[in-house]
Amino acid sequence: YTDMNAIRADEELGNLHSLYVDQWDWERSITAEQRTVDFLKQIVTRIYSAMRRTEYMVCEMYPQIKPFLPHDIHFIHAEELMQKYPDLTPKEREHAITKEYGAVFIIGIGCQLSNGEKHDNRAPDYDDYSTPNEDGFEGLNGDLLIWSNILGKAVELSSMGIRVDEKALLHQLKLSGKEERKQLYFHRRMLEGTLPLSIGGGIGQSRLCMLLLQKAHIGEIQASIWPEEMRKQCVAMNIPII
Repeated sequence: YTDMNAIRADEELGNLHSLYVDQWDWERSITAEQRTVDFLKQIVTRIYSAMRRTEYMVCEMYPQIKPFLPHDIHFIHAEELMQKYPDLTPKEREHAITKEYGAVFIIGIGCQLSNGEKHDNRAPDYDDYSTPNEDGFEGLNGDLLIWSNILGKAVELSSMGIRVDEKALLHQLKLSGKEERKQLYFHRRMLEGTLPLSIGGGIGQSRLCMLLLQKAHIGEIQASIWPEEMRKQCVAMNIPII
C-alpha cells in the first residue's frame, strides 16, 4: 500500500473534486482460486468494517458527531441496478440505490450491460470487468459508495477490484480495440505469466475524512487552490474551506 499524493491540474473542481489528490492505494497478491466475486465481497466487507470502526472512534472523540454508516454494505451488480432503475441514468441509479441502503458496492463497472451500455468506463488493462462470475454476471471489480445526508447524494469512496489475468487482459484489450498495448512492459509480463495475480484499489483519504466528519466540501479537509467564486459561495453558505 502507499500514501499517494498527486496534482490533477485538469480536474473539474467541486465539493468532491480538488486539484490535490490524496489516496491510500493498495495491492494484494492472490491465488487463482481467489479470483471470485465471493472473495471480492470478503475484501470489500473488511474495508467497510474498518471504515465503521474508524467512524466509531471519530464519534467517541467528537460526541457532537453522530454515527450514520449502516451496519452492513449492500452488494449489487451493475446489471441488476440497471434493471431495478431502467429509466434512470447510471449516476441517478447510484444515488437511488445508495440512498436506499446507505452503503453500496456496485459490481461489474466497465462490463457491457444488457441495454448495450456500460455503467461507467474502466481501463481494459486494469480491473477485470469481463470474466463471468459465480453470481451469473460479468466482472470482478466495483465501486464503493456511501450516502451523504449533508450533500444529499452518493459519494464514491473507493474504486477497486480483482485485476486482469492473462485471459481477461487479452479479452478486454480486444473488446476495447487496444490490442497494440500487448507490447507494453506490464502487458508483456502479465501475458508471460511473470507477474502475480492481484486485487487492489484506492481509497480517497480526504473524502473519507469529509464523510466521517460530516462536512459539505472537501476544502474543509485539505488545503488546495479554489476559484474565487467558489470561495465566495462557501463563505455565503458558512462553509470554511482551507
